[in-house]
Amino acid sequence: MPHVFVTGGLGFIGSHTTLVLLEHGHSVVILDNLSNAFERVFTHMKKLAGDKADKMKFVQGDLRDKALLDKLFSEEKFDAVIHFAGFKAVGESVEKPLEYYDNNFCGSVALLEAMRTHKCMNLVFSSSCTVYGMVEKTPITEDFPLAAVSPYGRTKLFQEDMYRDVAASDPSWRILLLRYFNPVGAHPSGDLGEHPVGIPNNLMPYVQQVALGQREFLRVFGGDYPTPDGSAIRDYIHVMDLAEGHVAAVKLIVEDEKLGCKPVNLVKLIVEDEKLGCKPVNLGTGRGTSVLEMIKAFEENTGAKVPYKVVDRRAGDTIAVWAATELAESLLGWKSKLSLADMCRDQWAWASKYPQGYETPVKEDQQ
Repeated sequence: MPHVFVTGGLGFIGSHTTLVLLEHGHSVVILDNLSNAFERVFTHMKKLAGDKADKMKFVQGDLRDKALLDKLFSEEKFDAVIHFAGFKAVGESVEKPLEYYDNNFCGSVALLEAMRTHKCMNLVFSSSCTVYGMVEKTPITEDFPLAAVSPYGRTKLFQEDMYRDVAASDPSWRILLLRYFNPVGAHPSGDLGEHPVGIPNNLMPYVQQVALGQREFLRVFGGDYPTPDGSAIRDYIHVMDLAEGHVAAVKLIVEDEKLGCKPVNLVKLIVEDEKLGCKPVNLGTGRGTSVLEMIKAFEENTGAKVPYKVVDRRAGDTIAVWAATELAESLLGWKSKLSLADMCRDQWAWASKYPQGYETPVKEDQQ
């Protein structure tokens, strides 16, 4: 089974993906600098991995440390890389663009250099639907125009461009660009979940904090959108479904030698044109859920109350965004399985067990 290098593997999506990789028989080395994660995450992961924990190793370090990368690639002989590491707050990226370009883009350059040097040419990149910018229609297919509108989004888009250029220069590269929509939920055990550092940027962690009584109410940005209930619509996907999508991506890049880094327009094009290079693939559910629908689902499936106030629209928000998923189904053999109810229940299991996230005091039964 493939030996996988996971950058940013103690983050929300990286930690869940690592556990699913182990379940599928892979071995994993995690690199994380803990700038947006907690070392305690690894303790929780070892507990959940059980007898597979010995196939997982954590190294604390920065992706821009070229000497460290060279050492790891020399010693470990990786078959594939899943690249999660990067800053991810849209608002913060506007305030600190240089830090975002340095960390996100320069870190990826160092990673590609190490991969090329050590002949590990299989990469799954954690991209984002932010590369599509302000879309005017849905569902979003992979051939939509790309126009990121924030420094964060541009770091993702510029990385995608770099991967396409690299793949075009050498057919040995096999790269998948996984464009996420809105990951939510937690591990069904309740022992692993999302812990935003600072004020949450996404809906579900904010809902969770209001439900726990840590915040007085949730602000719903905009109640006058042209949607059934007036609130904005997004494509929410369970983090465990997303993790399975990464395992399917690793399987494809390791086993399919004809894959490169392919910008595709149609599923038919992938099947018929073996010369294409770098493939972007949407990972979503293919359905939209409004903010008010999410609040209602959370209350119905957890018994918790989520007080909210509708306020003015937020600048830069789109009306409705959800993914077209046909390409993921055709290319990866993957589709989301877990429901909105599953997302809410698992989020609440995590919130109830660890109300302060990884800063919650450790009890004897959690050791």
